[in-house]
Amino acid sequence: MTPEKRATIVWLPGWSMPPEVFDQLCKTLPEYQHVYLDFSEAETPEALLTNTEQMVRKWKISALHRPLFIGGWSLGGLLALHLAARGLADGLILFAATARFIRSKDEAHFGQPDAYVRQMMKATMQDALAVETNFRQILWTETERELGISDKLPRMGTWTAPSLLAGLQILRKVEVSAVLSEIVCPVLLFHGREDRICPYKGAEELAAGLSRVHLYAIPDCGHAPFVGREEEIAAEMRRWRDEQQYGN
Repeated sequence: MTPEKRATIVWLPGWSMPPEVFDQLCKTLPEYQHVYLDFSEAETPEALLTNTEQMVRKWKISALHRPLFIGGWSLGGLLALHLAARGLADGLILFAATARFIRSKDEAHFGQPDAYVRQMMKATMQDALAVETNFRQILWTETERELGISDKLPRMGTWTAPSLLAGLQILRKVEVSAVLSEIVCPVLLFHGREDRICPYKGAEELAAGLSRVHLYAIPDCGHAPFVGREEEIAAEMRRWRDEQQYGN
């Protein structure tokens, strides 16, 4: 099947991550055309949002009658939901996504307090690499570390300091809770049950607000469900797509 005839997935990475983080998963899904968006040079949150929407609109137009999926991880998942509410996706494939990242103390089981992100921003301005290092340490469960999954991420330091700050500002300010009813496309949501960054309760809350969603829970899994589980994820994506009866 030629690229012109394949469905397209536009991939949106998580905070501080290069788009190559999806390489291994994409290799297991050769039936798709894969497009990576790179957030590493964004100067402001407004630029990141605008550029992302412009690129997705471009691919939506070029897809013609073929399905256009948006795949998003964490920050990328929040952006994917934002774009789907604007009618720019035929389907979403989300990893560790949430409709609202910042939560009050009473809702700590759904997300993170604003003080946590503000502290990350302050620390990023002083030593961005140290912040990335600390962030990566909480991505995993002990089992994932023992299996070596935690060693499979691309190198750190690919985002500029302004882009790291822009991403954190989006996590602070952007939410889609109020527009979930406008997301009419099918959604496949992968989430680790032991996720300490975007807790699993937040995934359940997100799923409850969507009309066409399948929540795929992964036991003993942290914040990066697709890393080290590419074959499992790809098989579930194929099953889901067949169930939705998307055409080629």
